[in-house]
Amino acid sequence: MNAVLRLYDFALPFARLADYGRPLLLLALRLYIASVFFKAGLTKIEDWDTTLFLFTEEYSVPLLPPALAALLGTAGELLLPPLLAIGLAGRFAALGLTVVNAMALMAYPALWAFECPAAVQSHLWWGAGLLAVLAFGPGLLSADHWLVRWRATR
Repeated sequence: MNAVLRLYDFALPFARLADYGRPLLLLALRLYIASVFFKAGLTKIEDWDTTLFLFTEEYSVPLLPPALAALLGTAGELLLPPLLAIGLAGRFAALGLTVVNAMALMAYPALWAFECPAAVQSHLWWGAGLLAVLAFGPGLLSADHWLVRWRATR
């Protein structure tokens, strides 16, 4: 047991040092994921007819008519990423983008085909990053953090 405690004592300063990087890591994660989803939303509004065609013929979103699914998916990809990026309602934005990400994985069977393993892997990594924001919050470098501090001083 002494060896375990010595190892723990040895590693503790490194763990504390790593804690200082958490706000930067969460910021980088938020900015990266926000940019991916926002660009996808911009692509959808760039050619709405193609987007409607894809939601009608390619994607099979359960329970929603294709036009409504296209509208909701595009709105999520355009409205939630800015919130995630600045960390305003960060957990809400992460949850919303998690739903968008999950729908993309469920609604587009070609992602699971052997030809697209990188696409599925990307969605899984984005999902893992969003789960990290859900679990830890958007971090110290976020509007949420500053709003909490500001409200505490009022």
